[in-house]
Amino acid sequence: MSQETKSEYDVIVIGGGPVGENAASYAIAGSDRTAAIIEAELVGGECSYWACMPSKALLVPGSVLEQARNMPGVKEIVGDRELDTAAVLARRESYTHGLDDSSQVDWAEGAGIDVIRGHGRLSGPRTVTVGDRTITARHAVVLATGTTASIPSTPGLREALPWVSRDATNLHKVPERVIVVGGGVVACESVTWLLSLGTREITMVVRGKSLLSGNEPFAGEAVAKSLQDKGVRILFGASLDGVDRPDARDTGYGHIHGGPVTVTVNGESVTADEIVVAAGRRPASGDLGLESVGVDGGTSIEVDDHLQVRGVDGEWLYAVGDVNGRALLTHMGKYQGRVCGDVIAARATAQQLGESRFSASADHGQIPQVVFTSPEVSAVGIFEKEARDQGIDVEIVESDIAVAGSSLQQDNYTGHAKLVVDKTTDTIVGATFVGPGVAELVHAATIAVVGKVPLDSLWHAVPSYPTVSEIWLRLLESRR
Repeated sequence: MSQETKSEYDVIVIGGGPVGENAASYAIAGSDRTAAIIEAELVGGECSYWACMPSKALLVPGSVLEQARNMPGVKEIVGDRELDTAAVLARRESYTHGLDDSSQVDWAEGAGIDVIRGHGRLSGPRTVTVGDRTITARHAVVLATGTTASIPSTPGLREALPWVSRDATNLHKVPERVIVVGGGVVACESVTWLLSLGTREITMVVRGKSLLSGNEPFAGEAVAKSLQDKGVRILFGASLDGVDRPDARDTGYGHIHGGPVTVTVNGESVTADEIVVAAGRRPASGDLGLESVGVDGGTSIEVDDHLQVRGVDGEWLYAVGDVNGRALLTHMGKYQGRVCGDVIAARATAQQLGESRFSASADHGQIPQVVFTSPEVSAVGIFEKEARDQGIDVEIVESDIAVAGSSLQQDNYTGHAKLVVDKTTDTIVGATFVGPGVAELVHAATIAVVGKVPLDSLWHAVPSYPTVSEIWLRLLESRR
């Protein structure tokens, strides 16, 4: 029977990003169960084509160039040379495949997963409609639709057809002047690669008083100083009052959307070639037919630690990844997809769930994240303020990152590390690192946080010399 005529599957996943792919593949692995992924856009999802992969492909060359400019023997060769923008964009295209998802479809079909094109929505228990087609799930339906970019209702903003993250990661021509609305991860990373690719004038419009406000304060301060030193104008406590772009037109992802755009910020006019809106995201749950099973749509879908949707009778409806609002990061969504798939598989075969595997969930206060700015910011767990607000007896351990490994990595290396320790258990509940290359430090911290490793035990985890990981030794020494 061809997939076009099938009316029933064991597992149906709405949303074909990496999270949905994981849920489907883990749910049927090593069995004769059947699965289908329903995708209205590209199989591989936001991460593959519009977020993680293209953004990092744009960020890495600038990071390499900056390190080279701080390395004797190399900086003399590099001099004031700029990046080859065409080559950087071509490498980016090699990762996004020109927005062609055929390789991802081949992977899914090779894993025994049918791909159904179209917009899927629930029409009742275990029932999904795609256009005029209705299919039923014997065991589970998984919602993995992610989020979409939010655009504030500022007068004239939506009519100006601003860039959102999808445009910024798929840019084809680098604008000379850019206005960026927002001060979070997407905003800071976008500014970082725009600078490295040659944008000459950038103004950031930030509603709050800091960048990366969800992190330890010193992280946002370090990124702000770095950007300002490179000429970025950051307007904190700013209100975007109006936007005017008379020549606005949709020219496709990453193309300039018309003529110059003028914004009014706190009564001042600022003109640029393009405006990037990085003002948060909202769950893509508004048109999933959730009302047909008694669940409100348009907001984050509440789930339990097995990723099962709360308030729905029976063990059949799950929501994984950004759409459930628990951890808006691809790696955590993929983790949820694995857990969800294993739960479905266990329930489908009527096996007893192993409590040691499923009773805890790492998306509660144990989430690692990296911001690929200059300097990089990496963190895991909760921050000092959160810990104190939760009533934890806190000890703070901090140190500048100034070890043999960091001095060898590049001249003028500047970084800082901070641990949030629960004094009662002598374990780390949060860690933050700021500096070049600190993305590679966060997994060790994640293991310490998730594993609840006592600091006395960490003392015997000896870091290799000479590496930046020696900062762990400095941190532990500072509390003895």
